[in-house]
Amino acid sequence: MKRYKSSSRHMTTVGIAAVVLVLTGSVLAQQATVDDVLRADEKRLKLAQASQERVNNTNEAARTLTDQYRAINKEVDGLRVYNRLMTAQVQGQQATLDDIALSMDQVDVINRQIFPLMERMIDGIAQSIALDIPFLLDEREKRVETLKGTLARSDVSVAEKFRKVMEAYQIELDYGSSAEWYKQTLEIEGGIRDYNMLRIGRIGLYFQSDDSQITGMWDVDAGEFVVLGNEDRSEIRKGLRMARQLIAPELLLLPMPAATNAGETS
Repeated sequence: MKRYKSSSRHMTTVGIAAVVLVLTGSVLAQQATVDDVLRADEKRLKLAQASQERVNNTNEAARTLTDQYRAINKEVDGLRVYNRLMTAQVQGQQATLDDIALSMDQVDVINRQIFPLMERMIDGIAQSIALDIPFLLDEREKRVETLKGTLARSDVSVAEKFRKVMEAYQIELDYGSSAEWYKQTLEIEGGIRDYNMLRIGRIGLYFQSDDSQITGMWDVDAGEFVVLGNEDRSEIRKGLRMARQLIAPELLLLPMPAATNAGETS
């Protein structure tokens, strides 16, 4: 009987120990499961964060590409406008170049025609001076010689040569509608002295000494200067004062060369 009781207590102790071991294993198993869950959650969180970061990066890249696309489109539109304007400008410049090329082709022809024309114009001025009343002869003849010299110069453009010829023509033309006073040395009645000269257009050339004692005019028929009487002295003196702008213009009663018919020689 005693041995039997002892065995029963031993079995009870073993049973309790087994239960404890089972419970302990269960707790440990539950603890391991929680850790696994936590680690899995942490891993999922990290994956979610990485995924969000990739999404953010993708969105940023998409925005950058969109901005670049818009900027490129804007630049393309600007280039289209610029290209259209440049095309129109190039077409205008090409038209100008075509005109210049045509003008250059005609330069030789123009030069061949303009030089003989200018020579004839200069000769015409020289002939006009020779046939005109003899006023400012030195100045006018020197102008003709200067024109001839300019015509022979290679360093003066054709346009400048023609301008100078036309300028000389204008000066000669203005003589016909103006009056002027100047000084000139004349030999009158065997005496040489300076006289006050009065030119009235191209029709009258008069002279008078400073003391007004000698007064005269150019006689077209005689081809020389002749002395006038005292009746013309005051009028010529008045004309000289008017030409020098010392008095206001007024009517002058001056002797004039007789008019001749066209083609009639004196």
